[in-house]
Amino acid sequence: MNPFDKVTDYDKVRSLFFDGMTLLFGGFGGVGTPPGLVDCLIDSGVKDVNLIGNDAGFPWVGMGKFVCLERAKSLIASHIGSNPVAGELMNQGKLKVEFCPQGILVERLRSGGVGLNGFLTEIGRGTKLEYEKPIVTINGKEYMYEAPITGDFGIVFAKKADTFGNLIFDKTARNTNPFVAMAARTTIVEAEEIVPMGELDPEAIIVPGIYVKHIVPSKGYNWKWVWEMPDKSSRNAPPSK
Repeated sequence: MNPFDKVTDYDKVRSLFFDGMTLLFGGFGGVGTPPGLVDCLIDSGVKDVNLIGNDAGFPWVGMGKFVCLERAKSLIASHIGSNPVAGELMNQGKLKVEFCPQGILVERLRSGGVGLNGFLTEIGRGTKLEYEKPIVTINGKEYMYEAPITGDFGIVFAKKADTFGNLIFDKTARNTNPFVAMAARTTIVEAEEIVPMGELDPEAIIVPGIYVKHIVPSKGYNWKWVWEMPDKSSRNAPPSK
C-alpha cells in the first residue's frame, strides 16, 4: 500500500463504521456536508451513533437524512431548527441533544484537533447551556470549562484533494470541515476532484494531508436545496426508512 495514495472506494469506508461510534461531520445546513459519505453511513446500517456537527441539516439534506432514520443516539450541534424531525425525536427522548454555541463548538473541535485540554469561556454561563459543566473562578470572575471534542471518524467534503489528502475547499462550503478533519481519529474525505500529489498550489491548501486517512471521489450533491423546492409543503417530509 502506497502511504501517499489514500484514494479508496465507498465499500472500504462503509466497512469501517460501527455501532455506537462518535462521528464528526462537516457542513452548515448541508452545505459542505459530504453527500456520498452520508449515504454510505446510511447504507452501512450502523445505529446508536453519536453525532457532532454544526446542525441537524434538513430532513432530506445533509446529516438530517441519517437523523430522521432514528439511528443517531446523540447530537452535539449549534441548532436543530431546520430539521423538525430532530426536534420531535429530542422531545420524545429518542435523541439526546446538547446545544453548543457555534463559535464554542468550532473552538472545541479545534482544541481537540491541536491537542489542547479545553478552554474557559463566559458564553453560556448562567443559562441552560451550562449542562453541569465545571465552573472556574479567576480573579473573582466565573468561567465555564468547555472540553475538547474528538471523534472516532470525521467525514469531510472538499472541492479538491490530492492523493495524499491535502485539501482545498469551495468558498463557504469550507465552514467546519477543516476542524472536523483535525479532530477525528480517522478522517474520511469526499472530494469533487482528486489530483496527483504535487499539483495543488501549496498556498491554497487549507488542510494538510497528515490529517486525512481515506479519500473517496464524489458524485455530487444528491438532494435539492430549500430554494430549489417549489412545493414548500414537502420540505419537512423525512426520507423513507
